Amino acid sequence: MKFGMRKPSITKSLKARTTTKYKRKAKKDLIPGYGKKGMGWVKDPKKAAYNKVYKKTTFSIWDLFK
Repeated sequence: MKFGMRKPSITKSLKARTTTKYKRKAKKDLIPGYGKKGMGWVKDPKKAAYNKVYKKTTFSIWDLFK
């Protein structure tokens, strides 16, 4: 498990910012439960638990500027 600052990824950041609302809307229409709160725990509880701990033990470089 990682502790401390996460290494920034330019490509992932750009991908997250350029995903359009139309693409999210289409996925929400096709996949039941897409975008619903808590669906990660239903789909893959082990990964959801890991992500929760990871989010609490690491921070982004952008968090330093907040």
